[in-house]
Amino acid sequence: MPIEPAMSRRRPRRAAPEGFEQLALPSTAKARTRFQIPPEVAAREYIKRRSKPSVVPGHVKLTFTVDLPRELAERLSAEAIRESVNIEAVVVKMLAGSRR
Repeated sequence: MPIEPAMSRRRPRRAAPEGFEQLALPSTAKARTRFQIPPEVAAREYIKRRSKPSVVPGHVKLTFTVDLPRELAERLSAEAIRESVNIEAVVVKMLAGSRR
């Protein structure tokens, strides 16, 4: 005895009556006029949302994860140990030096 599927069969569609045809719907997509936000304004808004206040006046805490090769991470760590600072301070120093 064959087992029948639990789902019912699809019913065939009814044919449209003569004289009726499917009308095209008007397009609902609005033509958006996007305006360009200057990068400085976008950066200010991004930092406002993502950062936390720092104990140092005029500074913010911005937390993110960096995926580094182990060798590079060890070199950064060794430099931090030599300078008696944390690894974040070494990275901040490098970033500040690269923008000049």
